[in-house]
Amino acid sequence: MRGGRAPRVLIVEPVSSGTRLVEDCHALGAQVVVASADSGDRLLSDRLRDLADQVLVVETNDDEALVRAVEQVLPLDAVLPGVEVSIPSAARVGHRLGLTSLPPETAAWVRNKALMRARAAAMGVRVPRFAEARSAHEVEEAASEVGFPCVIKPVDSSGSVHVSRADDMPELRAAYLRMEDDRRLDLGRAAGSHVVVEEYVSGPEYSADGYVLDGRVSICSLTRKILGPEPYFVELGHIVSAENAPPEVIDQVERYVRHVLDALRISFGPFHCELRISADGPVLIEIGARLPGDRITDLIELTTGVSLSRVMVACYLGLPPESAEAFGAAQAKCAGIRFFDANRKRVFTRLEGWTDLAARPDVIETGLYFRPGDDIPSLEDFRGRIGHAIFTADSVRQAERTWRDLGDAIRVV
Repeated sequence: MRGGRAPRVLIVEPVSSGTRLVEDCHALGAQVVVASADSGDRLLSDRLRDLADQVLVVETNDDEALVRAVEQVLPLDAVLPGVEVSIPSAARVGHRLGLTSLPPETAAWVRNKALMRARAAAMGVRVPRFAEARSAHEVEEAASEVGFPCVIKPVDSSGSVHVSRADDMPELRAAYLRMEDDRRLDLGRAAGSHVVVEEYVSGPEYSADGYVLDGRVSICSLTRKILGPEPYFVELGHIVSAENAPPEVIDQVERYVRHVLDALRISFGPFHCELRISADGPVLIEIGARLPGDRITDLIELTTGVSLSRVMVACYLGLPPESAEAFGAAQAKCAGIRFFDANRKRVFTRLEGWTDLAARPDVIETGLYFRPGDDIPSLEDFRGRIGHAIFTADSVRQAERTWRDLGDAIRVV
């Protein structure tokens, strides 16, 4: 990729699509250093350990500890966030080392939903009406400003954790108390008490997924979201196709996303912009200066040939994406992913139909996250999903039908 020595790349907490960064850096001949707490839901797989040239075991949520660990592996050519929560720390370390990095204020805006909305609104971007809260009393005051129905969400969570709709004050109060009482950690972090309460926006939900390079915005996919039943917003499917929306809607979304990127000063690298198309046009749900999760990167590569992870590596190294072999041939007109739930069961003994489903010619990958007898969380966020199937199709309509058929093919016993 670069003349002389191989570039040396640090990846902070490679989780979800961030694992592709490790795989691609290794495949491209870079020296790969991984910084990870390497425990709990951040435990590194044997495969990632094998691919990494060096592993720094460190509490990556502790900036000072991360900086001390990084000093052991200098020099570095790039510092990449491997997951949403590591965006600010990776940006601070990269900035400190004089490497290509997100501006610190951008990293803060994209990680904190309250700061994100305030900045976007100040720059003229349409966002949901919202208010911040840090206590049950402030939540009630926020709802008085915003009105019902509303949505409550932690300012810095991901994976739809503790995001829910409330139609009245008792529902809102109960949602906040559930969050406060939840002692589970997500990537080493507790939910905390800081939330935004925002207006509920009706309309289909999409993500605009792409990258910024040399000031040019490239949207690779307007990804359609398939959500589970409210009051929660669990993502049970994604469909990637050039036909996901009419051309006029795609044009409108592209203009809107450019406005969002400019407002938050996301000037290079990948982005994942979630939005709803209301009767009055696009409305920002959130944007990440990172790779999309939920295997959307794989769906995009299947349908466009673009490897967003390789684009990201090239952007952070200051190289053209072509040098990272980021652009290949599309393999399908349409691709999707179906996530499965346990149909309200908290434990299962077997999944009837799974073997036949995995053998379908249009299914290219399946995965299970629980074993028979494991305790399964309720379907309130990504943790309640029990498995997935990635599939291809010739049209959006066929993909929608396949998504439904796959769900009907499985019986949780």
